[in-house]
Amino acid sequence: MPGTMVIRNGYVFDPLNEIDGEIKDIFIKDGKIVDDLKGNSLRDAKVIDAMGKTVMPGGVDSHSHVAGAKVNGGRMMCPEDRYKWVTKKGEITHSGSGNTVPSVYVQGYDYAKMGYTTVFEAAMPPMEARHTHEEMRSTPILDMGAYLVLGNNWFIMRYLKEGNIEKAAAYAAWMMKTHKAYGIKCVNPAGVENWGWGVDVTESLDEPNIHFGITPREIIHGLTEINELLGMPMSVHLHANNLGNPGCWEVTKNSLEIPRDVKVKCNMDVEWPKTKIDPQRNQSVYLAHAQFNSFGGTSWRDFESGAKGIVDYVNKTDHVVIDNGAVPFGPATVMTGDGPAIHHLYKLTGNKWSNKDVELECGSGILSFNYMKANPVHSAQWAIGLELLLLVNDPWKTILTTDHPNGGPFTKYPQIIAWIMSQKAREDTFAECHKWAQDRSSLGGCDREMTLYDIAILTRANPARTVGIAHRKGHLTAGADGDVTIYDFDPTKLEANNYTNIIKGFQNAAFTIKDGEVVAQNGQIISVPKGRTFFSEPHMGDGLEKEMLKDVKEWFKYYTLGFANYPVPDKYIRNPSPVQVNKPLESIVVR
Repeated sequence: MPGTMVIRNGYVFDPLNEIDGEIKDIFIKDGKIVDDLKGNSLRDAKVIDAMGKTVMPGGVDSHSHVAGAKVNGGRMMCPEDRYKWVTKKGEITHSGSGNTVPSVYVQGYDYAKMGYTTVFEAAMPPMEARHTHEEMRSTPILDMGAYLVLGNNWFIMRYLKEGNIEKAAAYAAWMMKTHKAYGIKCVNPAGVENWGWGVDVTESLDEPNIHFGITPREIIHGLTEINELLGMPMSVHLHANNLGNPGCWEVTKNSLEIPRDVKVKCNMDVEWPKTKIDPQRNQSVYLAHAQFNSFGGTSWRDFESGAKGIVDYVNKTDHVVIDNGAVPFGPATVMTGDGPAIHHLYKLTGNKWSNKDVELECGSGILSFNYMKANPVHSAQWAIGLELLLLVNDPWKTILTTDHPNGGPFTKYPQIIAWIMSQKAREDTFAECHKWAQDRSSLGGCDREMTLYDIAILTRANPARTVGIAHRKGHLTAGADGDVTIYDFDPTKLEANNYTNIIKGFQNAAFTIKDGEVVAQNGQIISVPKGRTFFSEPHMGDGLEKEMLKDVKEWFKYYTLGFANYPVPDKYIRNPSPVQVNKPLESIVVR
């Protein structure tokens, strides 16, 4: 059990408290950050000397694919990873394998070694929720949660088409509780349902889908309204239409405009910390893996970066936050709830491909892939991913990801950090890339070098704030979880030109501390505690829920499983940490 700990004399980077490299002591008691320790608590404390080292809150990854049937399918589709990348069993660690899609034990260890303590699975199909929770439960060390895929759900589409936003919200609330989900995910709205009938939605946000006759525009706006009516912890996590096709940036930009009028109402029953920067989200839409939605051109022949259009829009508005979905080159396993997007890649590459339709709910596709510096499109994708971080003026509107494992494995985060901190690192990579990286993007003209304070925003403070977990993660305020990372480099001596030291420094933290306990040290796993599972419990009126459930039970005749077997039992949840949302409202009535 964690006791007391003091981290002495480190250079602290804590953006939510506007601490930028100050030498400070950090105190932890009973797994929580405290202002100070005295008496026996101080005398008995474990002391870590962080002099000359960099101290940040534990890392938070708000968008990764680490658990569930789709992820497990990706593991099966790259058997070469199983023998090329092997982790042997240790005294306290399991054996495991994998690179682009590591096994559950390995992914927990690898995240912890890099200084991450909290990770969110970005796409959980309701019917596959049990499998998702099984894999989150088996992932060591990390606190986790999952976003529920609702953008092509039959009930949601039907209620929105009828204009019954309250019943749609009651359904979404019931689904979140039923499947122990944390946030709402919207993938290729209206298009994935169409894919079940062999078509997609690509050209227009006002193109109605088959059978339900509802448009992407109506779904995006409707789910955003639902999200804010419920007062959810995070905004709708949007995977926009026409992903991965030349010219898709325009559809993406227009999609971001749709929820601009929806008023943000985060209504969580938590005690928010008194940080200097407001820890509560202020955006109504969170754009997922923006790189894949920022393609320019009209074909693969004139393909170019469309990042400027997205960046310009993000810079002038306040209701959007993005994660970049970087491409760091090398092997990847492309997986998404957007089945038609993966089929397009299959037609282009002929690589191993699988597809799945998830009945009344969603679908998915998986494809083995390899990003090459010599490939003109891949090199431009690399540039796009970095443009989306470097050209957005306010780092509080951006989050660093690879959309693991779509752009590349999360273990490449240190390389991405080096690229955005060092212009020389980018120039050296340009020299190895196809000329499209330079000619068809604006990255070559960008001399910005992000700071460690910026990195702490992109990998800790803003992910925590964006997903609504900043009441306990992403900062070092008293009352926060005792999650701290110590990196073995002196920030006053860190040189951008010597970027290999940046990569090495972020690859293996000197100490990763989770709930006041050292879990990793210099690339070695020291302890393997069980993490928490975060999920939301939103509330709507009982009468409205009963009325809605009549519909659900009637339509369950279209499912291949019984209604009683649909919910995720409590026994599947590891260390449950529910967040109460939107206490019952008197004003909500059945229509």
